[in-house]
Formats: sequence, C-alpha cells, structure tokens
Amino acid sequence: MPELPQRIWSDEDWKRIQLGYASRDMDEKWDVFTEGDVVFLHRSWTGNGTFAATFAPVGGGGGGGWRIGSAVVERDADRYRGTDDAYDCVMLELVISAIVLGEPATDLRSKLVELVRRESGSDAQAGLIQHSALGLRSDS
Repeated sequence: MPELPQRIWSDEDWKRIQLGYASRDMDEKWDVFTEGDVVFLHRSWTGNGTFAATFAPVGGGGGGGWRIGSAVVERDADRYRGTDDAYDCVMLELVISAIVLGEPATDLRSKLVELVRRESGSDAQAGLIQHSALGLRSDS
C-alpha cells in the first residue's frame, strides 16, 4: 500500500490488537488476527484476506508505541472492490480503531463517508455507507 495510516498506537493498543477480533454475528463484517507483528484483516462472511499490516515499534521499542511500517491490500476485484489508495488507508485504520479497539473513530468514519461519496457520486446516508463497509459490532 502506498498510503499508510500515520497513527502511532500505544503499547496497550498493540496488546489489544494482538488479541484480534472475531465477528459474532452476520452483521459484523471483519475478523482480525495477528501472527507475530503482522495483523490480518479478513472479511467475516467469506474468510477472504483483505489487508495484512506489518507493525513495528516506534523508535526501536521501549514504550514509544507501534505504527504500521508496511501493508498490502487485496486487488482482485472479485474479492475486494477497493481500488483507491486513500480509501484503503482509511479502511485499514478504521477497522483496527473502531472494530478491534472499539473506539468511536469519528474522524475516520467521516473520511470514509467523504471518500465513498466522492468516488460514487452518491449522497448516500453516512450510516448506510459505514454499515456497508464496517458492519455493526454487537456491543455498539
């Protein structure tokens, strides 16, 4: 991915990310798991891998947090419809922030809606766009 999220996740966030997230019902669209320093984001219904993000400690470790050093995204149109680098960057960070960490991620949600509306030329409701991309967490 040419564009990567610039967020630095705390050591506590990284510990939570490493625990992953398993969708609990049909309204949830993402499963997330970690192997080593790589976080995999798969669509829950199909099991298809969409993102793989390699995390690295900031400043060589020692409590400086974690950031995504590199990532890949699926480009087979039958498996993932994304083709926009900015959208992929927002989606990757949004799934980790909103789904895995349970954060409101209001700014990221707004960016996602803006990108979808601009790409599609649609003025679809924000809630519909977010549900289509993210699904609903059982506890949200």
